[in-house]
Amino acid sequence: MIEEMETIEEFLAQHSADVEEAVRKAAAAEIMPRFRSLAAHEVDQKSGPHDLVTDADRLAEQYLTETLGDLLPGSVVVGEEAVHANPATYDAIRGDAPVWIVDPVDGTRQFVHGDPGFCTLVTLAHRGVPLASWTYAPVPDQFATAVRGQGAYLNGERLTAGSPAPGADLRIAHSHPDYTTDEQKRALLGLRTESVAPRPCGSAGLEYLAIARGELDATAFSWEAAWDHAAGILLVEEAGGAHRTLTGEPFRITGGNALPFTAARDEETARRVVELLNKAA
Repeated sequence: MIEEMETIEEFLAQHSADVEEAVRKAAAAEIMPRFRSLAAHEVDQKSGPHDLVTDADRLAEQYLTETLGDLLPGSVVVGEEAVHANPATYDAIRGDAPVWIVDPVDGTRQFVHGDPGFCTLVTLAHRGVPLASWTYAPVPDQFATAVRGQGAYLNGERLTAGSPAPGADLRIAHSHPDYTTDEQKRALLGLRTESVAPRPCGSAGLEYLAIARGELDATAFSWEAAWDHAAGILLVEEAGGAHRTLTGEPFRITGGNALPFTAARDEETARRVVELLNKAA
């Protein structure tokens, strides 16, 4: 089993491109052939009408689970659909083995409705720390990568989140009302104020990418599933951004965060969003 950080860094130096290839192949083989071609029997509900899963989710996760596990012997895979089937598998994120965190189709709701706003997310983490991430939006063929301490890139170009334009409204994507409790809705009401332009989010992975590209100022999310956030949190960090929970602490992929939390283009914006959320909570 790989246990030392230096060894994992060596793995990334040698195999990051192999991970990208695996993600692309999963999308080409299992996701894109079903885009706008899903049959009724290929779509199911998990916890309710807003929580959907498709054959594309299941089969792409199966492909990535097998491929990534082979790439890094001794690692484990925590995938969204596997955790739905067996919640205990989520505990591996807190363990000592390197862990692949996989969201095969982030934005399943959009995917089902034929909207191109979905992506595949993969993160390699160790002892609760995201070390590398891969974000792939197959329709526009946008591939973003981040390695801790080495920056964030989109199709090979360095990403810099920058700071919000002086005097402009803060553009904030927040949890969709369909996925929030009454208490969380109250906290998010803090964004309904002067100089803030809030809107419901789409795919979490693509919202994080928008921050890293300097196209969105912040997010405000009310759930903490690692497969939705680990890749994007690292991408934003490596593009110069920041993330904070309701108590002002950094977001932890291992859970136990004070929610909602924010990721933002810079530290000042992150603290401003937390302030707004706390005022209404």
